[in-house]
Amino acid sequence: MFLFFIKASFWEELMKNLLDKTFGITESGSTIKTEIIAGLTTFFAMCYIVLVNPTQIAGDGNPQIWNSVFVGGIIAAVIGTLLMAFLARLPFAQAAGMGLNSFFFVCFVLTAMTAGEDPVEGYQAGLVIIFVSGIIFMLLSATGLRHKIATALPECLKKAIPAGIGLFIALLGLKSAGIIVADRYTLVSLADLTQWSIAAPALAAFLGIILIAVLSKFNVKGSIILGILGTTLFYYLFTWSAPAWDPTPIGETFRDFGEIGITAVFQGESWVNAFSAEYIGGVFSAILLIITFCLVDMFDTVGTLYGAAAEANMMDENGNPIRMEKAMLCDSIATLTGAVLGTSTITTFVESSAGVAAGGRTGLTSLVTAMCFAVCLFLSPVANIIPSVATAPALVFVGVLMLKNFSKVDMNDMRSAVPAFLTLVMMPLTYSIANGIGIGAISYVLISLFTGKYSKNDIIITVIAALFAVRFALVFTGTYPVYAF
Repeated sequence: MFLFFIKASFWEELMKNLLDKTFGITESGSTIKTEIIAGLTTFFAMCYIVLVNPTQIAGDGNPQIWNSVFVGGIIAAVIGTLLMAFLARLPFAQAAGMGLNSFFFVCFVLTAMTAGEDPVEGYQAGLVIIFVSGIIFMLLSATGLRHKIATALPECLKKAIPAGIGLFIALLGLKSAGIIVADRYTLVSLADLTQWSIAAPALAAFLGIILIAVLSKFNVKGSIILGILGTTLFYYLFTWSAPAWDPTPIGETFRDFGEIGITAVFQGESWVNAFSAEYIGGVFSAILLIITFCLVDMFDTVGTLYGAAAEANMMDENGNPIRMEKAMLCDSIATLTGAVLGTSTITTFVESSAGVAAGGRTGLTSLVTAMCFAVCLFLSPVANIIPSVATAPALVFVGVLMLKNFSKVDMNDMRSAVPAFLTLVMMPLTYSIANGIGIGAISYVLISLFTGKYSKNDIIITVIAALFAVRFALVFTGTYPVYAF
């Protein structure tokens, strides 16, 4: 009897039964092996966020913010993905949303720098805004209103917003790579490639984009992270330099996280700055920023859930993803947690579809992905040798993926085409996701009114448009600085 209990097969069978009971693996038609492979697939498809997220939020080089976001972003991804594993029991992973992290940088870190203030204080003020939006997320999700609001908005804007965000982050990637630069006559232009010091990183980034595209064409898992590593190699080869092996010690990375990240939302000064004219542009701008983060996350999460669930045949009789309300609740809790931990809005990643395509059907897939993210906490010394230009191809490629949403807009109907187009182009051209949403919403309401197509279903978008109209009016009259929003 004693020998029976110490046999490896006994413990193996016990673990199988426990996992099966917890996640319903057999019931879903999957296997433990398939779920593990799917979890690894999802991780390698989205692990680029570990490096890209802190680089996007820190901008051109604040090491304290970079370290804080590196640690906070990973912990938030682990917590958010574990929520999906055990609360929603779905094969979806969460992390800081692409586009939203860039938006965070522009609205808070860059705005503080432009106003001559400390970027760390701008970063902490931004975390308060994310924290408040997280509370609203949770309330809306718990009551079911979040799903109703998201699905009530015009289809053209739902499709245009992610596409516009894609263009926006692609612009940021091309800019950070030095491929495009500011020009006094044409606004932007191609960089001066006659200087090798400028051409070398630009060429490395361009080859990185091509590398990711080719790998993706052949369905290579982890194509984006391989592209980042390939761009790093190209960069050091073209600049004929060696990595400066002076990495930030892990202890220092965690110290910065503890000093400026996890403490931000518990400081009264951060709350004052979050609603001040110097850091945000005033109370009204703060309210609109909260609304904007809510809206973008709604569309992002809903779109991802519908897309991934449809691919996995995990829809209910009404054509909605199974356990959707729980998934939305997980998303809102993760956003709230991410703000406390020092990172921008946490959202469900579209790369979860890679794990679904690999056969993932249960929360075990998410559990495996979360465990992989946890390991990344101790890789900050390695991460520091990767140049900032190496993440540019990832931004451009993600922009390509997000742009495909625009193909679903009905361009024959001007009520859809014009608002969608304005939303798409105004995000990169005004350097603001919020401006794109606001102008798109206002144009949709006006066209609907003047063409007699306005209906009671347009009430929600009308409220949003009215808020943005007031905001633009305040900017026009000089009440709020335009750079703040």
